[in-house]
Amino acid sequence: MFPGEKAKELLKKDKQYLSPSYFREYPTVIEKGEGMYVFDVDGNKFLDFGAGYACCSTGHSHPEVVRAIERQAKTLLHIDGSAFLYPSLVNLGEKLAEITPGAKNKRVFFGNSGTEAVEAAMKLSRYATKRQRLIAFYNSFHGRTYGGMSLTASKWIQRKGFAPLVPGVTHIPYPYCYRCQFNLKYPSCNFACIDYVEDVIFHTTTPPEEVAALFVEPIQGEGGYIIPPDGYFERLKKLLDKYNILFVADEIQSGMGRTGKMFAIEHWNVIPDMITIAKGIASGMPISALVARASLMDWETGAHASTFGGNPVACEAALVTIKLLEEKLVENAKKMGYYLIGGLHKIAEKYPTVGDVRGKGLMIGCEIVKDKSTKEKAPKLRDKIIRKCFENGLLLLGCGACSIRFSPPLVVEKTEIDKCLEIFDASLKE
Repeated sequence: MFPGEKAKELLKKDKQYLSPSYFREYPTVIEKGEGMYVFDVDGNKFLDFGAGYACCSTGHSHPEVVRAIERQAKTLLHIDGSAFLYPSLVNLGEKLAEITPGAKNKRVFFGNSGTEAVEAAMKLSRYATKRQRLIAFYNSFHGRTYGGMSLTASKWIQRKGFAPLVPGVTHIPYPYCYRCQFNLKYPSCNFACIDYVEDVIFHTTTPPEEVAALFVEPIQGEGGYIIPPDGYFERLKKLLDKYNILFVADEIQSGMGRTGKMFAIEHWNVIPDMITIAKGIASGMPISALVARASLMDWETGAHASTFGGNPVACEAALVTIKLLEEKLVENAKKMGYYLIGGLHKIAEKYPTVGDVRGKGLMIGCEIVKDKSTKEKAPKLRDKIIRKCFENGLLLLGCGACSIRFSPPLVVEKTEIDKCLEIFDASLKE
């Protein structure tokens, strides 16, 4: 039964001492992690297919990452990276300039979290273009600080009570082909959602000459693990270039090998002007980065900074994480993703409530519906399935209105995927 006795006491203190704004997915308290598994304070073992919202890219407490953290912690825990230079800060900046799409002539700003990287991108886009307006997408998630929240359009609860937000943000439809807002079908639609931006948005509410940048998740994360169709980003980039609007790829959840490529945007023939990175970059250590063309990131000294951004311990963890990704884990995400998606499609054939399976690499979503033909959303059923999987020893996370995300650590192997599929199937059956 959950929660266990030790967890009950800590959950009680949680309600007493911690902010009620935190969302508790499960009635348990995690004490330690190892590889693909986590263990709670009562000794229960769980197969983790959430990876801390895709942060634990190399699994829990990967030995090489832990050794790098220990080495750096013994040498230098902190010195303000906005005022002082240290080797790992330079080395990580060089590495990110190398592995991000496009030429190497880039510069990097380091923060602590994804939303801080987004804030930096918002500031830099306005600074570099001398324009004020921004475009983002419905169902997007870019963070919870005021700038990030103003771009975010995922759930009303993330905005309620916080107005007024940062002005000048326009939202447009994301290419959610399973639930097309224009009731069209790809590819016969000929990307009507992009024509809508130019023919309606730019002609009614948002002068394109005043737009600094468009922010987009190459694959929407919190919005439901939604994947645009082939050709969409190429067509979108052409429209942006027409009006000299910057293309900002938010790779906070989709980047760092998760989709079988180092960055999700690499699945399409588009090079963004800026990329925001966090989550999987350092195997769970808090660090983020904004990477932009050097010609764009040309702001004056003191224009932007972060006291803890690019902490030396987190930088070393990131460098080792990238090494592990390049050696094996990006390719493993590709291979294991095919295997997992294949297994989920077989399960979907058995149950009328699994409406859609979509994904690239190990960024996979299952949309739960009341019936495949009507596609009526079933959020309560989704939550029951996640809870039943938890009780059966599998950790999954929800996303969007009624989807379940499968985002395991990139170290996952077939035996663990088979176990996941077995539990998911059994939980659906129950």
